[in-house]
Amino acid sequence: MRISYDTLGTCASRINIEIENGVIQAAEFVDGCAGNTQAVGALAKGMAVGEAIRRLKGIACQGDTSCPDQLARALEKALEK
Repeated sequence: MRISYDTLGTCASRINIEIENGVIQAAEFVDGCAGNTQAVGALAKGMAVGEAIRRLKGIACQGDTSCPDQLARALEKALEK
């Protein structure tokens, strides 16, 4: 499954995610701090969706969200599908 999630409250404007059998195959951030977003995507690759949500949800950077938190929110939306 491939999803594209428009972020809110972060420098990144969108996250493109590929999930297969409950495991993140890729997470690519559009815009944002390149080094940080590439690192988050690389660390999430191969991780179970539920584990990524557990680890990333609630991390704050600007206000009450961050790129990792937005990835967790995007993954939650993916689980609803």
